[in-house]
Amino acid sequence: MLQILKTQDDKTLKEFSINEFEHGSWFNLIKPTADEIKQVANALNIDADFLRDSLDSEERSRIELDDDKLLIITNIPMMEDENSFDTLPLGVIMTPDNIVTVSLKENRIISFFNQDTTKLFDTSDKTRFLFQILFRSTKFYLRYLEHINRHTDKIEVDLKRTMKNKALFQLLDVQKSLVYFTTALKDNGRVLEKLSRFKKISGFSTFMNYNEEIEDLMEDVIIENKQAVEMVEMHRNILESMMDAFASIISNNLNIVMKFLTSVTIILAIPTMVASFWGMNVEVPMAGAHYAFLGILMFSLVLAAIIAIILARKGLF
Repeated sequence: MLQILKTQDDKTLKEFSINEFEHGSWFNLIKPTADEIKQVANALNIDADFLRDSLDSEERSRIELDDDKLLIITNIPMMEDENSFDTLPLGVIMTPDNIVTVSLKENRIISFFNQDTTKLFDTSDKTRFLFQILFRSTKFYLRYLEHINRHTDKIEVDLKRTMKNKALFQLLDVQKSLVYFTTALKDNGRVLEKLSRFKKISGFSTFMNYNEEIEDLMEDVIIENKQAVEMVEMHRNILESMMDAFASIISNNLNIVMKFLTSVTIILAIPTMVASFWGMNVEVPMAGAHYAFLGILMFSLVLAAIIAIILARKGLF
């Protein structure tokens, strides 16, 4: 999908075709076709590889400068389902006159910038628009981390009631999501640090126009990203400790069950052993007694009770 939008003087978004766009337009590519990539590359004189790089789901966050084009790839958070999260590369290409965003899937970061929120951004102010996208991405990381924290607390309560494999698998999914977030946030942090240094490079003003407001916004993005890194590291440490604790609990519960079953086996072996002695095909005491069966049964139960009391006092039953 290709959309070409530009903020108008009345703060509305106007959509253009590929043949009649104006300077200051925003080219938004979502899962573009080969033909759409070719059209945008030709219209803006951009290397098609710049556009394709962001469509690789394994692409790491980075910055690449090529003549009068600047490629910024950042990883944004994605909610796969209610409690499963991943990251997705988002490419932002800065040209002297326009800005291009490229992503492999629909996402809540880019979809936020629409007709309903057009008063909050301006496609002509490329630098501010870029940092607004990055700020929005970081905010979603923090939002999803809060969701993960609540979900982890719920799993912990469930695990305290029952040690089912389903809850443990849910913890593994959370742990995997946190690994994705950690890697993406650290890479994004390096990209932000580079952007803060690039403003001092001669000629960089071709792509980025820094002023006091932009620098404050950039500082906010860096701070929020660092906060997200600290939060995800904290959640990972808590989750790893929780997994270790529950692994020890499960192992301890298994030992308790095995100890109980072993004690029960010993106790049940007493009547079996007594019955085996009196069941031999030889002369045995009380063979002709009228109440022999009842006497042997009572003797077995008393002996089993004595063994049970001994095991209980030793903490084995």
